Order: sequence, then C-alpha cells, then structure tokens
Amino acid sequence: MSLSIAVCVKPVPDSDHYDKITIDPKTKRVNRDGIPTIINTMDKNAIEAALKLKELHGGKVTVFTMAPDSAVENLRRVLAMGVDEAFLCSDRALGGADTWATSYTLYKAIEKTGEYDIILLGNETEDGGTAQVPSQLGEWMAIPHMTNIINMTYDEGKVTVERKTDDGSIRYRVALPAVFSVVRETNEPRIPNVMGILKAKNKPLTIFRADDLDLDPAYIGLKGSPTQPGDIFSPDMSRKSELISGEPDAVAQKIIAEIKKTGVIIG
Repeated sequence: MSLSIAVCVKPVPDSDHYDKITIDPKTKRVNRDGIPTIINTMDKNAIEAALKLKELHGGKVTVFTMAPDSAVENLRRVLAMGVDEAFLCSDRALGGADTWATSYTLYKAIEKTGEYDIILLGNETEDGGTAQVPSQLGEWMAIPHMTNIINMTYDEGKVTVERKTDDGSIRYRVALPAVFSVVRETNEPRIPNVMGILKAKNKPLTIFRADDLDLDPAYIGLKGSPTQPGDIFSPDMSRKSELISGEPDAVAQKIIAEIKKTGVIIG
C-alpha cells in the first residue's frame, strides 16, 4: 500500500534578523516586513520523515502552509527536497490568526484536497513555541494524534511510533489516518541538490484564497482567534547609580551599609 502523506509547515523569521522584528502598538501584531523567512526547523524534520516513508512504501508527499504570498519561495525550496505538491493558504482575511484559527484553516485546506493516511508537523515553531497546532489539527480532523515523536515505522495500515517523554520514551501502534508531530532528534533533514531545485520549478504549487475554502468566518483570522494580546509596553530599564570610590575596605563598608538600608539581612 502506497501512502498519501500531508505535511504542515510554517515559514518563520530568520533568526539572524530577530533584532529587526517590531510590534505595532496599535494592532499588536508582529511587523515582519523586510525580514527574510525560512521553513521552521522541526517542520523540515517532518518533511524528511515523510520523504523516508515515501521512499520505503511509495506514495505522495503534499505540503500545506498558511502564510503571505511571499511564502511561495519557501515552498519552492520544500519542493526541491523531494515533496510532490504544495498548497499555500494566503489571504488578508486569514491574517492575525492564533494557533486555533491556523489549525482550522490548515484542516479545511487538507480536507479540500483529498484523503491522507498520515499528517505530519514539526512539534513546535521557533517563533511561537506553543506546540498547540498538531493536537488542534488532530481534533479538527477527529482522528488520533500524538506529539513528541522521535521515530516512526509503517506496517500493515498502522504506524508504530516512539514518543519522547521526560524520562525516556514510550512506543505506540496507531491506526491510520492519524496526525503526528516530530522533534529534532527524529532525523537529519536532507539538503536539496541541483536536480531537486530544477525539478521544483515544474512541480504543482497552488494558492488558496479564503473564498476557495469552505471556511466559517467565526474561526479564521484575528476575529476568529480566542487568544488576544494584552497591553504592550516597554519596561523602564533605567537604574539609579552612585560611584563609590576609596580603599577596598572602605568601599566594602559603604556597599554593606547601602544593602542594609534595603532591609536585606546579611549573615
């Protein structure tokens, strides 16, 4: 049996440019204009896991993401790794989504394009780190889902996975279809070669707008996100300072005297 595998990925800001990221004080949204994006590292581990399953059992690997139109370049690099097809959900109406709204949109895109045996994701993203989307996606799809996967094998319509725990790992056998999220230890993602880059130019890449998907407006974008930012402010990092000079013993006594004024007990 060949496998139909979906992989959800996310373009995230390149860590070399984190110092340029700002937050709009009015909209309270992250301003990433002009900041290069890369595919989230653990999502590359998920892609590699999908490609290895395809190489062993045959089938097709399809990638999904929700991002601005500029993510097309990110998806071309994913296709160069060996992925067969890519879908990009991009629309102003989807902007400002939290993990709940993001997982809903990805679910609707996956639902629209066909049936999949395995849905893979990175366990968490470098820009958010919530690790919520994999489980939320599994709930939207109403199928088994499991996180923190470090190894997986397929046999007779089921997947055997090894799930990382605080003190080791646990092995499970899961019926398909199912959603799994993988961690860094799972594998070493491949680097696209020249042939892969050339082939990627001719592989199918489709952009979905909000109207292309059967979306409930109550679950998308900023308005459909139950997680909302609070107040944004810059902390006052200024400190009162005083220069203490003199002989070491005298300076030490002055410092001790100042500490005692704060009520701190010096034993």
